[in-house]
Parts: sequence; structure tokens; C-alpha cells
Amino acid sequence: MVEPMYKESGSKNSKVKEVFFLFLWMGFTAFGGPAAHTAIFYDQVVRRRKWVDDQRFLDLLGATQLIPGPNSTEMCTHLGLLRAGWAGFALGGIGFILPSMLMVMGLAYVYTLYGSAPQIAYVLYAVKPVVIAIILSALWSLSKKAIKDVGTGLLAAAVIALNILGVDNVFLLLGGGVVFAVAKWLLEHKDLKNLSFSFLPATFLTISKATVSEFNFSTLFFSFLKIGSVLYGSGYVLFAFLRSEFVERLGWLSDQQIIDAIAIGQVTPGPISTAATFLGFILGGIRGALLATLGMFLPSFILVAATNPLIPRMRASPWFSAFLDGVNASSLALMAVVVWQLAAAAFVDLPAVAIGLVSTALVIFTRINTTWIIFAAVMFGVVRFFLGF
Repeated sequence: MVEPMYKESGSKNSKVKEVFFLFLWMGFTAFGGPAAHTAIFYDQVVRRRKWVDDQRFLDLLGATQLIPGPNSTEMCTHLGLLRAGWAGFALGGIGFILPSMLMVMGLAYVYTLYGSAPQIAYVLYAVKPVVIAIILSALWSLSKKAIKDVGTGLLAAAVIALNILGVDNVFLLLGGGVVFAVAKWLLEHKDLKNLSFSFLPATFLTISKATVSEFNFSTLFFSFLKIGSVLYGSGYVLFAFLRSEFVERLGWLSDQQIIDAIAIGQVTPGPISTAATFLGFILGGIRGALLATLGMFLPSFILVAATNPLIPRMRASPWFSAFLDGVNASSLALMAVVVWQLAAAAFVDLPAVAIGLVSTALVIFTRINTTWIIFAAVMFGVVRFFLGF
């Protein structure tokens, strides 16, 4: 990665500028999703600049897993806070989000103009199977860490079944964490006589019904605020919530638009969660894009500010550890359901299936950056359009 153009000095103002321009540059150049972002952050702030040591970096990384929200952005705010105080906290996150947000808004504008044009359709035809392949690869990798034992496996299976039946994603995610933490505590204490699930809220078993609501900006903002407040696990879990909220509950978007948002999030650097910017623009123009972005990222800023001083205690808490295990298993289950649902819109014929299989093989068995695989799919779509096959 090319180094950003700035000079570091020891003053507070220079540290604030250092934080902002470093994460701004990363926002322009950091492709590949949360795992890749974490590797880039480690290289830049631990190895090169030595802002923190290995243990502190791992503590911060663990803390981002314990709270909802986009993990990459949360790491930026944590690191910015440690380096340059509250100004670094704010500008670190903003610097990382801003480039991706602006790029996604530009692509959303083009999409609204030409989204139904033949050349765009050809490109998206090739990109969609690649996106499914990337999510499947992430699902496989995450399963090795999330499904730790029989208990987490059973929880994931239960969440899949309940989600297919229509139980709300938010309650499945948080409820999975609570149920697993309580079950683990009861097993450890061998006290199963008075087992009661009366503590579970009745809304946990609420079946979500598809409705079509009239669009308004306040609902748009609070819908993304809700998603940003409960988004645990990989960034790809976001799309399970997007589909549940905007396709099934509100009826504002289609499965095709959700997949297109995934594709846009993949071909732009920075946080994947700027897919919210894309969908906000589709629904409400620039105002909708800004409100959707604010709603998605605001909870992570608030939660990082609240939890940063508590990281040492959170790290050692068996309750938080068990809760996180349950949340991660539930997140994985939601990812599995949404991949199955979105695959129907991606694998429309044999060539699309072939693209998906080749992409899956490349993602799993090579070290090629997923951005290049997506770029190759874009080029394939362009060539296919011009050659007419």
C-alpha cells in the first residue's frame, strides 16, 4: 500500500491529523472486508507506527467482537482514541467511512440512471455469483471459529429453522446470545431443576410478516439505526438484516437490489456497511444516503466510546464470552439462510453457476484478493455485452 502523504510529529494537533489522514487513506485503499482491514490496521499501527503493542491491539480487536456494529470502523475509532483522544476517535472513524460513502453514492447515482440498461445488467449478471462465492467462503471460514462445540452447532441449527419460519433476525441474534450464556452457566453449575425460560421476551417468538409501507425518511433512519445497533459478526451478516427489514418487513426493496448492494460494497474500499449508503440513495437520494449512513454507523461510535474504558473487564468476563459465542453462532446461521435466499437471484442459468463455481475455487484455494476476482467478473460482463453472447 502506498504511504499517505503527511509528516508525523509529537504535538496533539499533529496526532489528530495523523489519525485522520491515515484512516482517510485506508478508506480509499483498503479492499477486502473486515479480515483484510484488520491485517492492514495491524501492519500500519503496530508494526510501522507502533501506536500500540500486539496485546493492546488484540484486546481492541476482541472488544469489537463483543459489541454490535461494523468491526473495521470500530477498530478505527478505538485506535484513533488511543492515539489522539476524542478528536482522533471521531476523525478516525469519519476518515475511514468518508471515501467509501462518497464512492458508493456516486455508483448509486449511476445505478439509478442506468441500473436497467443492458450493459449494467451484463456486469451484474457476472458479479452476483462471485459475491455469493465470497460470502460462502467467509461462511466456511467463520464456521471453524463460531461452531466450537455441540451446543453452538445446535444453536445455529435452531436459528436457521426459526429464521426460515419467519422469526425476527434481531431477536434471534440477541436471544441466541442470551440463551447460550444462560445454558452454559446452568450446565457449569449443574442446576437444571429450576430451569425456566420465562425470562425470554415474548417478542423473541414474534413472526415477522411481509408488509408494504409507504416510504419516509424517519423510518429509513431508524431502520438502519436498529440494524447498526444489533449487527454482530461478519459484515456479511448485514445483508440478512437488510433483506429482513427492507424486503420482507417494509417492502421497499427487492432481492435484486440487496444483491446489487452487496456487489457495490465489494467493489469499493472501506467498510462493507456503506451498502447502507447505496440503498439509502436508491430510496431517498442524497438525503436518504446520508441518513442511512448516519443510522448505520452512529451506534458503533456510541458503543466504542462507552466500552473503551471497560475493555479489560469485558475481556475477562465469562458471561460476555459465552454471550459472544452464542451471538457468533446465530450470526453464522443467519448468513447461511440469506446466502441460500440470495443464491436464487444469482444462479439463474448454467453460465452463472459456472462463474460461481470458478469463483468459489479461486477464493478458497488461492490467495488472490477478492477485489481482483470481482474486477475480472466485471470485465467478463463488459466483454459479454459487446460480443453479444
